[in-house]
Amino acid sequence: QVQLVESGGGLVQPGGSLRLSCAASGLTFSRFAMSWYRQAPGKERELVAAVPSAGGSTNYADSVKGRFTISRDNVKNTVYLQMNNLKPEDTAVYYCNAERRLYNLQYWGQGTQVTVSS
Repeated sequence: QVQLVESGGGLVQPGGSLRLSCAASGLTFSRFAMSWYRQAPGKERELVAAVPSAGGSTNYADSVKGRFTISRDNVKNTVYLQMNNLKPEDTAVYYCNAERRLYNLQYWGQGTQVTVSS
């Protein structure tokens, strides 16, 4: 059974930082591309950041470039999202996603709330 368990969300003031973690189990983690998505109230889910299965080249939404960093540890089966200089518009539920397109496999975590407010 595949599980993606996010942690690290919470309430932070503007300009603050948070580090999200997503621990994966039940899948060959190193074979999956990993991504973070977010969904704010009344808005569609959007891609925030992505890292391929072997690491290396990463992609970011324009709105978070220079502030967020995605990384993965294929030994710990965990993907991280370091979020710096947080803004109120970063407030959303953040979801971890694992995808292996070749086999049409995709899994989601349950989400973790990030609230940026003074």
